[in-house]
Amino acid sequence: WRISFYVYLPFRMYFGEKVALYFAWLRWYTYVLLIAAVPGIILVIYGFMSFSSSQVSQEICAANTTIMCPLCDQKCPFWPLSDTCTYAKLTHLFDNEGTVLFAIFMALWATVYLELWKRQRAKVVSEWNLYWWDEEEDDVALEIISNPDCDIRKYQHSYVRTTIMLILFALMICVLIGIAQALVVYRVVVTVLFAHSNSEFFRERATTMAVVTGAVLHYLSIIIMSKVNRHVAEYLCELEKPRTFSEREKNFTVKIFILQFFTHFSSLIYIAFFLGRINGHPGNYVRVAGKWRLEECHPSGCLLDLFIQMAIIMTLKQTLSHFQEYLVPWLKNQWRKPFAKPRHDSKIHAENSAQDQCKDDWLDNYQLNEVSAFSLFNEFLEMMIQYSFTTIFVAAFPLAPLLAFFNNLIEIRYDAYKMVKLQRRMVPRKAKDIGIWLQVLEAIGILAVIANGLVISITSDFIPMQVYKYTLGPCTQKNDAGTDCLTGYVNHSLSVFSVQDFENRNEMSDPTDSMGNKITHCRYRDYRNSDDYSYTIEFWHVFAARLVFLILFEHVALCIKLIAAWFVPDVPRRIKNKHLGVKHNKLKKRLSEMDYSTEV
Repeated sequence: WRISFYVYLPFRMYFGEKVALYFAWLRWYTYVLLIAAVPGIILVIYGFMSFSSSQVSQEICAANTTIMCPLCDQKCPFWPLSDTCTYAKLTHLFDNEGTVLFAIFMALWATVYLELWKRQRAKVVSEWNLYWWDEEEDDVALEIISNPDCDIRKYQHSYVRTTIMLILFALMICVLIGIAQALVVYRVVVTVLFAHSNSEFFRERATTMAVVTGAVLHYLSIIIMSKVNRHVAEYLCELEKPRTFSEREKNFTVKIFILQFFTHFSSLIYIAFFLGRINGHPGNYVRVAGKWRLEECHPSGCLLDLFIQMAIIMTLKQTLSHFQEYLVPWLKNQWRKPFAKPRHDSKIHAENSAQDQCKDDWLDNYQLNEVSAFSLFNEFLEMMIQYSFTTIFVAAFPLAPLLAFFNNLIEIRYDAYKMVKLQRRMVPRKAKDIGIWLQVLEAIGILAVIANGLVISITSDFIPMQVYKYTLGPCTQKNDAGTDCLTGYVNHSLSVFSVQDFENRNEMSDPTDSMGNKITHCRYRDYRNSDDYSYTIEFWHVFAARLVFLILFEHVALCIKLIAAWFVPDVPRRIKNKHLGVKHNKLKKRLSEMDYSTEV
């Protein structure tokens, strides 16, 4: 425990500054995650406490007579809107009035966190006397030490190799996007299979089961493609022919992170921004291979699908991945122990053993699991993906910072134990920052602002509710005393479809309700006219409001980020003044020596 919280003291001496900075950064990141987790918890508690006062949830739960259109072509019945009462309440947990403020807070948090880390880093490297250390100069010095007669390796650039690399990189991204589309097809087909199941349990939960199993399959694809992405990134780096290991590491980091980002988030991007918006409408559905209808959002809203997907992937990554990362090296060590060379315990060898303690330590270290030059890189990459889940789409999953905080409390100790007890000692390397990972964190912060703005404006029902509340709701009239401003919103947000206009009218189930009455019309989520099913004027009002909100949200959030970055200096004034004084004294000394050596 002590090693985990005072990492820069023992780890710098044993592993070098690069590993020590990783633990210092991870420790700082874990601390500030708690600050981000508190508003997320408050948002969920507020949503839970406001269940009874939520007009939309009350209307959905009371909509026993509102008949919705079937969710599939065959065997799927007409169903009352009140069946989604539980899911509507669950959606209200994270999609309520406080979601916008929480998203803006997370944009500010991501910026302040990075600026404060820069200040913390400056303090640490200043204490280590590495503030002015030059990585490139150190690389050149190592080349000379290795071979004093060698010619310096020069920078190379080939437009042909760069073009080939870009083409291959783009093709790999297309493959990853194609895998995400394959998951879409899987959910479409599985939804139909569950809807045709003989089990009533699966039939009633066909959409939810498709989303859950799709999320598990997505996690399995992440595990497989992570290994493929590593080999592809290594090959592309070889094409570029980097001059030094540091340059190779930077190029590899950028490529592998982009590939991993598409691996993890392509499916989430589809669910967040395309699911339920490109599937058509009753009577004119978009179909896969002309047969299967594209999947729709969950009946209680598209945001719940995104919430389920993120919750499953984060939970699996923080449980199964831990077992794979720490249990496998431990089992390898246990398997290797019986075959290790036995120690000499006799008195004859006692004196030699005492004198040869260093050799024994080396042998013990050699018998541990191998490490590579990218062993520390793996730890950073894992945290970057977690940081992406914590900031991008956090509006749909406010508990992501809390899960990341609990995970890191274990992660920081497991990493320390793994490096000391399960792996060979890494080659110590100097460093004065976390390298290219800082730029990756800044890029994630910008993507988070864009993604959360899109989630609130497109995926969430926040904008349609506000448009109804201030333009069409009862509060726009003067006689609204005691009436909730969202009264009637649910009915307003549902369009009417005539049952006789279904494409496969003869293949559908008997259109009767629970009372035996014949169903002539059903409802679906959209803003369309009931005669020609074209978009209503309300659709364009909502569309314009979404666009305006997106522009305003992103500009306000980015301005807040820029102001916060300007307001918090990267380097504390005390550190700057300290090094300014050192530079001043050096220059004075050098000038005085020049004066003494100058003869007039």
